[in-house]
Amino acid sequence: MKDFFKHVFATMVGLFLFGFLMTILAIFVLVGILSTSKTTTNITDNSVLVLNLEGEMTERTEQNFMNELNGISGMSFEAYQRAIRNATDNDKIKGIFIQANGLGAEMAHLEELHQALADFKKSGKWIIAYGESMSQASYYLSSLADKIYLNPSGELTWVGLGGEMRYVKHTLDKIGIREVPVKVGKYKSAVEIYTEDKMSDANREQTERYLNGWWNKIVTDVAASRKISKDSLNAYADRLITLEDQQQLVKTRMIDGLLYNDQTKAVVAKMLGQDKDDEINQVAVSDLQEEPVDGLSDKIAVYTASGEIVDNATPQSLFNGGSQIVGDDFCKNMRDLADDENVKAVVLRINSGGGSAYASEQMWHQIMELKKKKPVVVSMSGAAASGGYYISSAANYIVSDANTITGSIGIFGIVEDRSKLYTQILGMKFDEVKTNRNSVMSADGRFLTDEQFTLLQRSVERGYHLFKKRVAEGRHMTMEQVEAIAQGHVYLGSDALRIRLVDALGNLDTAVKKAAQLAKLDDYSVTRYPEEQGLMEQLLNIDDSMDSYLNGKLKLLLGDMYEPLKMKHDLETMDRIQARLPFYLSIVK
Repeated sequence: MKDFFKHVFATMVGLFLFGFLMTILAIFVLVGILSTSKTTTNITDNSVLVLNLEGEMTERTEQNFMNELNGISGMSFEAYQRAIRNATDNDKIKGIFIQANGLGAEMAHLEELHQALADFKKSGKWIIAYGESMSQASYYLSSLADKIYLNPSGELTWVGLGGEMRYVKHTLDKIGIREVPVKVGKYKSAVEIYTEDKMSDANREQTERYLNGWWNKIVTDVAASRKISKDSLNAYADRLITLEDQQQLVKTRMIDGLLYNDQTKAVVAKMLGQDKDDEINQVAVSDLQEEPVDGLSDKIAVYTASGEIVDNATPQSLFNGGSQIVGDDFCKNMRDLADDENVKAVVLRINSGGGSAYASEQMWHQIMELKKKKPVVVSMSGAAASGGYYISSAANYIVSDANTITGSIGIFGIVEDRSKLYTQILGMKFDEVKTNRNSVMSADGRFLTDEQFTLLQRSVERGYHLFKKRVAEGRHMTMEQVEAIAQGHVYLGSDALRIRLVDALGNLDTAVKKAAQLAKLDDYSVTRYPEEQGLMEQLLNIDDSMDSYLNGKLKLLLGDMYEPLKMKHDLETMDRIQARLPFYLSIVK
């Protein structure tokens, strides 16, 4: 027995020492990785910026050492836009080489990157694009290139925009679960996936509006760049030119030629005035991330708020690897910006389809408090809708991209009824004890009474009235004017300008210039908030980093089953009253 305990103890000590040594080794590796990423690169003359357009684009770069350890590099709109603009101003960088493949991105991101690339070309520099499997998003950005090449066996997707919605009402009914909506507004369609078996006429109307708006923008810009008529481009999409012989893409001028990967070096070398065998000086997006340092004390803070709006910081889960706007953290950050005497104005860069109605109200309040001390300007990104618009309405001035998804002024709740599952399918019996009539309002054995449902509906209606009141105050409208454009209706930014939900169309630079004007600043520096997590913060929040990494792996493992399972998880974890969009869309194929 003594030998047994000796062996067990020795094993435990060995495992402890092994774990300790591996932890120390991991920390050294992480320090090396993260310190390398911060190293300033010395850019040599006659260089080329390489843009790798593959993967899903996020709003902002978020450090995740688990991804870096596994060789997974993030791709953010903020990083790519900054790199293109810094390359435009850098005389040592002569051109851009786009590796155009399976990019997925929000339309507003594509619109702003397209403009940044156009400005790059206007500066007298060149762009070359090459793809092996080009999505419509990557082709849209590549269409500005002087030359576009495709692999002889490659594919260029050009089919138009579309998608499908999954409806789970009958699926849930098979297992005895019913989702009952409590909502206000005929356009507030987020609940339809649980309660209907097809799109409502109202939801179809608004969805077709912004899909057609996005597609018209893509076709118009590609037509101008490639000197192809819009009618022809639509005809090519209708006939699925994607599946035709690659030579047809050359004949229709959608691309300029067919090349293998190794042959593109000679093309780039020629543009640089070099011999095809000479080494090409390549610059990565990460090499062009430094902001200009000018030592000015007056600052405009650009605060990025991206993701689902939630009340409190909660542990991530395998079905929630995306970014969040945590109400508590946001409010604290707004108070800090209000107290920072060097910050003279704040630009809120918002990319959110909403979430918790309660958190949205708290954030609205804190922006109103901030506005008492300094100007606040909103720059809408891919989406600033529902809860995202709720908080935007508090700003002094709102700037939107033409293709931003915004509006969706309305709220809803979902009540889950599992009584059939428990009583009829599983055969469970229930009994109740209570002191008051509604003490067991959340009982599992039965659904809400008529009285309880009516009271819940009134609660949602009060929340809707408050939402409209906030919009009316911020946009200087009457409640009747807000009601006419509310009811959960989703708008493109260009439509939102017409109905006074936004003040101007433009990008982040437009918003920063407006903030400077409102603060009466001629000389200022731009500072980004919140700051990215450092190594120690990532280590302290290792569970979040691990869950984010595993979430990506789970998507690959589950494939088509990921979204239905995530939908069920989201339903069970969301707050009772929500101000959110029904779904999120990106341009990818």
